[in-house]
Amino acid sequence: MKKFLFVIVSLLSFSWALAQVNINTATAQELQTLNGIGPAKAAAIVEYRTANGPFKSPEDIKNVRGIGNGIYQKISSEITVGNGQTARTPAARPATQQQQPQPAAAKPATPAAKPSTSKPAATRPAANKPAAANP
Repeated sequence: MKKFLFVIVSLLSFSWALAQVNINTATAQELQTLNGIGPAKAAAIVEYRTANGPFKSPEDIKNVRGIGNGIYQKISSEITVGNGQTARTPAARPATQQQQPQPAAAKPATPAAKPSTSKPAATRPAANKPAAANP
């Protein structure tokens, strides 16, 4: 029974170690699970992300103060930006936001023109009389 529990615990901790941390959504506590990231660097990552928006690629984490090539090399296999892009697989092209087509601006409805209430001019009936000759 002890061996069984040991195997279960080992498998769970191994799968947890393989899980990647999304640096665009991770909390400071989650970032601290990365090798070389303590409370100060985790807070700096969250602060940078809040000020500058989401990271476009895992390499962008090097723009955070206190994160250089050394730390990046330690954590590069453990981080992702959430779109399937990890440090091990370079991006084919930069991430862009797809723009949704915007509906045309709605104009306020204008009422249809009201028909004219004036009566049409009276027409004279055609005279059936032959025209008089001029004297």
